[in-house]
Amino acid sequence: MALCKHVLRSSYMRLVSARGYITPPGPPGSKSEAVFNKEKKYGAWNYKPIPVALCRAEGVYVWDVEGKQYFDFLSGYSAVNQGHRHPKIVEALKNQLDTLTLTSRAFYNDALGEFEEYTTRLFGYDKLLPMNSGVEAAETSVKLARRWAYDVKGVPHNQAKVVFAEGNFWGRSIAAISSSTDSDSYGGFGPFVPGFEVIEYDNLDALETAVSDPHCAALHIEPIQGENGVVIPSEGYLRGVRDICSRNNVLWIADEIQTGLGRTGKRLACDHDSVRPDVVVLGKALSGGMFPVSCVLADDEVMLTIKPGQHGSTYGGSPLACKVAMASLKVLEEEGMYENARRMGEVFKNEMTNLPDIVTMIRGRGLFWAVVIKSEGDVNAWNVALRLRDNGIVSKPTHDHILRLSPPLNITEEQMREACGIIKNVLKSM
Repeated sequence: MALCKHVLRSSYMRLVSARGYITPPGPPGSKSEAVFNKEKKYGAWNYKPIPVALCRAEGVYVWDVEGKQYFDFLSGYSAVNQGHRHPKIVEALKNQLDTLTLTSRAFYNDALGEFEEYTTRLFGYDKLLPMNSGVEAAETSVKLARRWAYDVKGVPHNQAKVVFAEGNFWGRSIAAISSSTDSDSYGGFGPFVPGFEVIEYDNLDALETAVSDPHCAALHIEPIQGENGVVIPSEGYLRGVRDICSRNNVLWIADEIQTGLGRTGKRLACDHDSVRPDVVVLGKALSGGMFPVSCVLADDEVMLTIKPGQHGSTYGGSPLACKVAMASLKVLEEEGMYENARRMGEVFKNEMTNLPDIVTMIRGRGLFWAVVIKSEGDVNAWNVALRLRDNGIVSKPTHDHILRLSPPLNITEEQMREACGIIKNVLKSM
């Protein structure tokens, strides 16, 4: 039995190593190496982190366990739009820790209604449903759409369809991967959730065909696709989405988890096109990087189809989450971070000129950018990210040929120009 177990484990280690999931060791005997090895030994191997062991952060900077400073150009996948450890959000968190952290939704608490009122007025919707993570909020939006389809639109029971776009990403739950076109996400995890249809992104003709089905409940899309490589649709696409969904009595769910709350230079990415989705999903920066919090925004016709006992969360709407979320939103609103994201995005765009041939394009909006790499030999997005790490910037590829760059929204022009110089030098060195 022991020999069999050893053979199986050895085979598994070779398989995982071949797929690239084992983190390369740090310098022998270093503090970083100890961090890498401990995670490798005791943790699941469901991530492939850039080999840097972080232990401290402030503003736009992070530090590793050896004391080296880096620009953070990932921002926790946009969860830290306000900058690391923003003092106003830290203060809100600490103050609430001293009074009440959790009641569950079995009882009322004095923070939830305040959060709901502030946020619904800010975004212009009737109701808010709080959750914890982005994937929970996105899945909640699908449940709401299905229930609305049965109770309001009159779709026959268990026949509701929700439409997604190719290249979508809203998490890795079974429901989320059921709509995925990324084989790494869905491969080997079926069977999948029925009632999902996937169409081409940025194709209004395909959208019209899909939502004209009388059983269609909703279209669920990102206004800019993040994990797919910061893919921005054509001019007029979102206005076309709004028109087509309205004409066909189909809900438009906008997944603004990564693109919302200032990342693209506006409160919501949809605001660039002056369009209003029926349902908005928020997360990530709603937390300020402090405490998991997400939510769904919708009007009464949609939100009130969910009755007591039909949906919930132990931690969703906790006093701690509510106070953190309100502080996070107020920081963005009151400190001009939307406008700064727009201006610093222009600085980045203007600095990223005369790039080497390995760069086929850069694309983005606000402080949400992708550098598309011509993969050849050792030149790929992963190795560019490693070289950036060596030169003081941490970032992460999305796909083998795309490097995503998204610093906190409080970055200054001086910091941005310094970082751009590092990025250009690294690209040229490749």
